[in-house]
Amino acid sequence: MLVNEYNCNIDIKGRLNFPAKLREELGETFIICKGFGDPCLYAYPLDEWEKKRTLIRSYPINESKQLQRYLFPTATDVTPDKQGRIIIPLKLREHASLTKEVVVVGADDRCEIWDKASWEKVNEEMDDQEIIQILGSMGR
Repeated sequence: MLVNEYNCNIDIKGRLNFPAKLREELGETFIICKGFGDPCLYAYPLDEWEKKRTLIRSYPINESKQLQRYLFPTATDVTPDKQGRIIIPLKLREHASLTKEVVVVGADDRCEIWDKASWEKVNEEMDDQEIIQILGSMGR
């Protein structure tokens, strides 16, 4: 399970020192892709990525082609170097507005990579009552 929050920096070349604990959970190589509905990136272990890919492929093409076009062209596999750095391609950095300060968040089956200011804004907008309502709608 991927958990916790880490403050990191990304350099001008797109190198991000990915948190060691999350690297252990993600594996030697993992996939980075655009986030769904948020200005962030997702990082999936290869087995979780394969589950998502298999699910998408199980739908008829007329139902899945937009998702395939959104997700697969910019998805990339990354292998951290000896210093634990990964390179995030420019298109993905632009999608998530990643410049210098970055937050990497464990989110159960994936990690999310956010621009720090965007992450702070999302957290400011979270409302405890809204979270309670969501939990209630889930039957908890």
